[in-house]
Amino acid sequence: MKPLKVLPLLLLSASMLLAPINSRAQTVTNITSGCNAFHSLFLKSDGSLWAMGFNSFGQLGDGTLKQTNLPEQIVASNVTAITVGYGHSLFLKSDDSLWAMGWNILGQLGDGTLKQTNLPEQIVASGVTAIAAGSYHSLFLKSDSSLWAMGDNSYGELGDGTSKIGTNLPEQIVTSGVTAIAAGQYHSLFLKSDGSLWAMGDNESGQLGDGTYNYTNRPEQIVAGGVTAIAAGGYHSLFLKSDGSLWAMGTNFLGQLGDGTFNKTNRPEQIVASGVTAIAAGYYHSLFLKSDGSLWAMGYNVYGQLGDGTTDSGHYKTNRPEQIVASNVTAIAAGYSHSLFLKSDGSLWGMGANSSGQLGDGFSPNTLMPEQIFPTPQPVLSSALSSQTNLQFNATCGFGGTFYLLGSADMTMPLSQWTPLATNAVTARGTNNYSVTLTNAFNPGGQQFYILKSQ
Repeated sequence: MKPLKVLPLLLLSASMLLAPINSRAQTVTNITSGCNAFHSLFLKSDGSLWAMGFNSFGQLGDGTLKQTNLPEQIVASNVTAITVGYGHSLFLKSDDSLWAMGWNILGQLGDGTLKQTNLPEQIVASGVTAIAAGSYHSLFLKSDSSLWAMGDNSYGELGDGTSKIGTNLPEQIVTSGVTAIAAGQYHSLFLKSDGSLWAMGDNESGQLGDGTYNYTNRPEQIVAGGVTAIAAGGYHSLFLKSDGSLWAMGTNFLGQLGDGTFNKTNRPEQIVASGVTAIAAGYYHSLFLKSDGSLWAMGYNVYGQLGDGTTDSGHYKTNRPEQIVASNVTAIAAGYSHSLFLKSDGSLWGMGANSSGQLGDGFSPNTLMPEQIFPTPQPVLSSALSSQTNLQFNATCGFGGTFYLLGSADMTMPLSQWTPLATNAVTARGTNNYSVTLTNAFNPGGQQFYILKSQ
């Protein structure tokens, strides 16, 4: 057998950074996860929909029931809005049609059945302008500002005034005037055009903010005006007022309200006086942005979902907001135990639990600090060849991409020797990086080697 002659198409010096493969790569424009979700969705600037994480009910919409720890494209274009529940996902297209996939045992897809689907299916053909997914129910708005709901109604979270368990077809809840919606574990929030905040559903922790701990199956007004944004968590709720103040109500035993206590409250209380521009509520944690682009977090942190770099034993919860990123953050999303955010350059970052691949970084361990997910960080050589005998050196990459080595164009060696050279091993994970050592135990005769690419 003749020896294999390797003719690489691209050679990069081991002392150089690897240039991006596609300099015109799309940026991320929208992100979502849900208060009880173990999967994540994001949109790129070309309107494509991407997904990663838990998929046992088909909620990724990729035609399988297999989870993935790397982003995969679900829809190629024309997606404009996204939201996720525990086991289902919803999205809108540019024609204002509503699509859904995943678990449907309580009718949360709204397709008239109770059958799950692992591919997107159209639910409403046109006229939908906003969507929200709770753990087991879904909400949407139409262009006439009417509110519609489907799915679980065990606690009155649909707000239809009935005690029925749920519905598998969309039903109108409010005829007009609704401008924003949010859905939590078993409760729902919405805003009207006059800035008033309304709520319905479970209230055992005071998450509706009406001064009681009684659930309600009809919308009730909580705040008369001045509310501009809402977020519903597992058993807590957040909202913003027009003066940039942040308010919260509900369970607080892990500090998710950020008021400096661990006491629940059934009435809204002010957490931050001004300067807040965006909010997100996970199951037991909360995120918000300030006008300077800084990211702040509070609540449960046992999986690193706050992103402050601490360990679960040293700092598993905080009851006051702490700054995580100083600037340039433009959007946030919170899942059950992970968090996502976007930066002004269109890059996607994540932190927290990753056992289902919900961070999309290609690995399963949790991360305690923000790490870049997209665009894929390029590898950087941290040392030169340490030995010409075994070709050992270290390289770091934002989340441990696959490294390839190639020799110079005139290099010739047997296939049996080339194969192990192309393998890698993750030897350690440092702060926000992986250390990779590539090894081949033979004498290359002084040949110089290069990184070809990472993926």
